[in-house]
Amino acid sequence: MNWTHLKARLLSAGTVRLTGEPADRFVERSRAGPGAGGEGSVFFTPGDRRRVRLSLDPASDIELVHRGEGRAELRIRGEVVAGRFEAIGLHCPRQAYITVSEGCIFRCSYCPVPLQEARVKTPDEVAALVERVLPEIDAISLTSGVVGSVEEDERRVLEVVRRVASFGKPVGVSIYPLAETPRRLHALGVAEVKFNVETATEALFRRHCPGLDREALMDALRDSVDLFGRNHVFSNVILGLGETDEELEQCIEELCAAGVIPVVRPLTPSAGCAGFERPSAARIETICAVHARHLAQAGLDPAQALTMCPACTGCDLVPGRDA
Repeated sequence: MNWTHLKARLLSAGTVRLTGEPADRFVERSRAGPGAGGEGSVFFTPGDRRRVRLSLDPASDIELVHRGEGRAELRIRGEVVAGRFEAIGLHCPRQAYITVSEGCIFRCSYCPVPLQEARVKTPDEVAALVERVLPEIDAISLTSGVVGSVEEDERRVLEVVRRVASFGKPVGVSIYPLAETPRRLHALGVAEVKFNVETATEALFRRHCPGLDREALMDALRDSVDLFGRNHVFSNVILGLGETDEELEQCIEELCAAGVIPVVRPLTPSAGCAGFERPSAARIETICAVHARHLAQAGLDPAQALTMCPACTGCDLVPGRDA
């Protein structure tokens, strides 16, 4: 089966039903990102660098059968795809991807994190988590909600960066930035950053991300390209919040022209967007082709990413890795 088409179908469906042998050691339960607070997820691979993150739901009409020792069969509409589960470092394969501040003072409509009880990890806690999986990872990625204030949260993350730098792994950071955040992270040796514009347009941003500043995010991204270099600055753009294909293409083009790699993330309906529909497989594939064209025109390559979502690819259809 064509992998691009299969992954688009899986991302559109959103969930699988896990059966067969016990698979608890392969199940990840997230505190951030798509599926935060849900039933958990697994990472399925057909046996090469390609992978997909599959959220678990006993009511799903797509079945994933664990045959034991990580061997798995994906059953979708009469077709069977053999593969295996990937071992998870923290949150995703080959990375320690850690949420420093769980919870958030902002109320972005699509995000379940503000609905969780707020908790903040100390630098020592984060270091202990990294040490636990150190032989199994290639990178350390840090993200954070905003607990207290943006300034407080930046200080927390900077302290964590200082603490984990000694592990000798590339570090990626995704937080809500202040004007000087890119410079401060770069001075500490961070390898990559991801600041998320989230929506294709300013109008959608005002609707879905009240209290945040999209233009400030764009400024931080532009500044970051000068510091971290092309192929090492990223931004999530959610597919399915009410934008047209033309609006999304314009956003992708703007980011690519600035040297930023867009991470086009199909919407996981939750929180205030629980009633939204997931984007169709056909639309996910169409936008992936648009994404690929603009990346090529700008000379950008997601396969060069060292950390965070572009290095994982589990939640997104990624040009250069999947298509």
